[in-house]
Amino acid sequence: MSNEGEKARVSGEVSRPEPTLPTVNPAAEKSEPPKPTFHPAVYVSVWIALSSSVILFNKHILDYAQFRFPIILTTWHLAFATFMTQVLARTTTLLDGRKTVKMTGRVYLRAIVPIGLFFSLSLICGNVTYLYLSVAFIQMLKATTPVAVLLATWAMGMAPVNLKVLFNVAIIVVGVVIASFGEIKFVFIGFLFQIGGIVFEATRLVMVQRLLSSAEFKMDPLVSLYYFAPVCAVMNGVTALFVEVPNLTMGHIYNVGVWTLLANAVVAFLLNVSVVFLIGKTSSLVMTLCGVLKDILLVAASMMIWQTPVTPLQFFGYSIALIGLVYYKLGGDKLREYAGQANRSWAEYGANHPAQRKSIIIGAVVLIFFLLIGSMAPSYAPESVDKVKGMLGGATAGNA
Repeated sequence: MSNEGEKARVSGEVSRPEPTLPTVNPAAEKSEPPKPTFHPAVYVSVWIALSSSVILFNKHILDYAQFRFPIILTTWHLAFATFMTQVLARTTTLLDGRKTVKMTGRVYLRAIVPIGLFFSLSLICGNVTYLYLSVAFIQMLKATTPVAVLLATWAMGMAPVNLKVLFNVAIIVVGVVIASFGEIKFVFIGFLFQIGGIVFEATRLVMVQRLLSSAEFKMDPLVSLYYFAPVCAVMNGVTALFVEVPNLTMGHIYNVGVWTLLANAVVAFLLNVSVVFLIGKTSSLVMTLCGVLKDILLVAASMMIWQTPVTPLQFFGYSIALIGLVYYKLGGDKLREYAGQANRSWAEYGANHPAQRKSIIIGAVVLIFFLLIGSMAPSYAPESVDKVKGMLGGATAGNA
């Protein structure tokens, strides 16, 4: 009896293990923090700079440098892009997205080749336009691209016809028509080439949309270039062989400069690379506004570099087109939402940094004032303007 009692008491005194929380092993290696990435503004700035540079570069080469071979220039861009995408596919991870694309010979012939054909036609028409129209007017006409895409979507049965949407995009058309009436150096053949380029580009975009509607063909812009560049280079090369190559001499190439042509191709390819990062780091709002900002900057650059005349009627029409473009892409509800967020952010910033907010407002007023005064500069200080133009002679020599 006593032994049993002792056993019972002993067993009652045995401590049971209590559940313990998991502890961190101090000897274990800590995972490295994620590497800091650039601010989205960096990607936006790089894309705007590269996109604007390509357009201004092409205009300089094809028009002011007298290299009037737009198909050959397009072929050179695509051949360089083909080479670079092959190099990147073998040396970097930028094109790893192609491994998820179920690309077969049949898909390539039935989808990639037709899309490549329209891609080639849009590039050729776009480059030919630089021979006839100013950069400013070209950018104004390009504002109608969303309208052409919408009509192509309806024509190919990708979406039902919506008269309300048609009314919204009609604002863009009205604005561009007004801008066209205000164009001083209007060249009808150049206008037709630009409209043709827009139609071909819209058709290509809708065909790409149809191709990418399946998850197995999802491609980012760089992967798309990997597949489209070779077929487009061949198509354009064959066309150039019969149309432009017989008239091309080494003198034309040396007149532009081999290094200039190489730099032009490099900038055009870097633009495609920047688009990949821009899409991954920004929202649809940012991309829409960036596109509008880029077009405005290009119009201003054309006016400053080549003294392209832009009439008040063009400014009025282009402003209407840009407002219609933003409204069409974002919609009224989104615009009100973003406007509310912007007002709250601006009020919060003013409460936390009142001095900086006041400085921004003053700086904006001063900038607008000097822009208005600068627009009258030729009328009240022609000698100073001629002096500045002389200093910029290297950039504007082609205009002579």
